[in-house]
Amino acid sequence: MDTLILITLIGSALRATTPLLLAALGGMFSERSGVVNIALEGIMLFGALGAAVTSQLIEAPFLREDPNAVVAYAPWIGVLVAAVLGAVVGWIHAVISIRYKADQIISATAINLMAIGIPAVILTGLYQNSSNSQPIVNRLPQWGVGAFSFSPLVYLAFLLVPVALYVLFRTPFGLRLRSVGEHPEAADSVGIDVRRMRYYGVIISGVLAGLGGAYLSIGNLNQFVSEMSGGRGFIALAALIFGKWHPLGVLGATLLFGAFEAAATLLGSGQFMPTTIVQSMPFILTMLVLAGFIGRAIPPKAIGKPYEK
Repeated sequence: MDTLILITLIGSALRATTPLLLAALGGMFSERSGVVNIALEGIMLFGALGAAVTSQLIEAPFLREDPNAVVAYAPWIGVLVAAVLGAVVGWIHAVISIRYKADQIISATAINLMAIGIPAVILTGLYQNSSNSQPIVNRLPQWGVGAFSFSPLVYLAFLLVPVALYVLFRTPFGLRLRSVGEHPEAADSVGIDVRRMRYYGVIISGVLAGLGGAYLSIGNLNQFVSEMSGGRGFIALAALIFGKWHPLGVLGATLLFGAFEAAATLLGSGQFMPTTIVQSMPFILTMLVLAGFIGRAIPPKAIGKPYEK
């Protein structure tokens, strides 16, 4: 029995880690380029909405003709839409922050607020309610066996860790990206386009956060629910700080948060401790991590500073 509980806990922890890892890796690319991106929460919501609504609208005509129809490609198109939406929202944040040199925190906060209001309008127009989309029948497949059966986005998230490590520290692109986040003047002096590299970093962050949202709506569940990110974008930011803006550090930090969330879910029946305390545990951990490590984690030197050529 103990082994079964442990296996279940590990599987749940890997699933809980996935959206955090995707969002935190995205935030890493943005902040390594020098742009603060606290809009990860909002981008995840836009990605989740795009994935679920696209999948549902694609499969709906087939299901009306045959309730048992299998539209296997629908969720994959939903994932693509989530990535594109994330890129678009990231681009908007980049334009405001890089081209117009607006306060990056205010820009990102505005995106987070829009991610609450805009989905409600879209849901009302499509489904006559402001809280959730219609459930989809053909969500992303599950690959694996038993408790270790996961959505493809789980495998993608963990595969992206070595990819991000290689890109950031073994490629010219990664060197340029890190240089514009540390010493943009020096980077500019050797011909690196600082603004372009920062655009790349923020757009990549949008793509990855959008994929994290897609996992929430069609990888883990089968519909979009209002504010379903549940603060995961902010927890991903805490994991990014805890992981010191390094892919392996981000992996370790998000695994810690994911394990804590899985344990909280396991205890959530109320048999071991009050449900309200269990639900607040991931956020308590976030505050403790920020309080204990934000002073010791050294961010990129030019983060949050608009570049004047």
